[in-house]
Amino acid sequence: MNHLLRIKSLSTRVFWERIRSTRMAIMFPILVLFLPGMAWGFSDPNIVLPGGHQPEGPMEIMFYASLGVVFGATMCGVMLAFDGVSRDRASGVFELRLAQPMPRTHQAIALMLGMWQAIFVPVALLILLSFVIIRWRLGEWAALSDVLIHLSATGLILFWYVVFTLLASSRTKDQGTAVAFGIGMWFLFTFLWALVTTMVAYASGVAIGEQNDAQWVALEGALDLLSPNGVYHHILETRLEDVDRGVAAWQAWVMALLWSVLPTWWFVRRMNDLQP
Repeated sequence: MNHLLRIKSLSTRVFWERIRSTRMAIMFPILVLFLPGMAWGFSDPNIVLPGGHQPEGPMEIMFYASLGVVFGATMCGVMLAFDGVSRDRASGVFELRLAQPMPRTHQAIALMLGMWQAIFVPVALLILLSFVIIRWRLGEWAALSDVLIHLSATGLILFWYVVFTLLASSRTKDQGTAVAFGIGMWFLFTFLWALVTTMVAYASGVAIGEQNDAQWVALEGALDLLSPNGVYHHILETRLEDVDRGVAAWQAWVMALLWSVLPTWWFVRRMNDLQP
């Protein structure tokens, strides 16, 4: 069996183990609530958002509904992968895996792919269902390019959180500590990053929270490149004509590449250096 087939075989085994788990059965209703549920709400023709704005078009609706990905899907990804390494180390299974005739690098890649697929597959299906709901309520299909960009951006942010969580899991044998690391990282980028932006704006003398202030918008857009959630929204904003926060599409995609490559490299290196 060549290397690619071994990686595929192991990642598939990890995928089915996680997708059939009790944990996924508990999280799936949450995903339904956060993804199709938000799409249903934001596609209401009578909805009026703060400021008197009404979403127009499927992609803008899905942009607002992407809050379900940020708050729900990423947390589910963290909860799915937090014990991806720590549980095996604590139970002794990790030593058995290392004894297999498969390089650690390939095992790390298979683990990342399997965990990511386990959260991305149900999320992708629910996103497609969300577009169907919008078509039903608005009578308008989203452009194929919009659907592909949305799925690509969602796949990327889920991959980032899965890799971050596996990194945290590889740092400890205690599953409680592993989940604490994962949730702490999620909390930092989801809630506390706004505080970081506020502190930088205050130190720079920029008016805080003024959406009509070009300096605030530019600063917020620039700092969002340092957050996975921010990069995710920047990618989605490339499909919205009315949004310009001073970040070019190529900058968002370059940062997406960095957020993908660097943590992956770090996790692979960590797995190669890890002692049972």
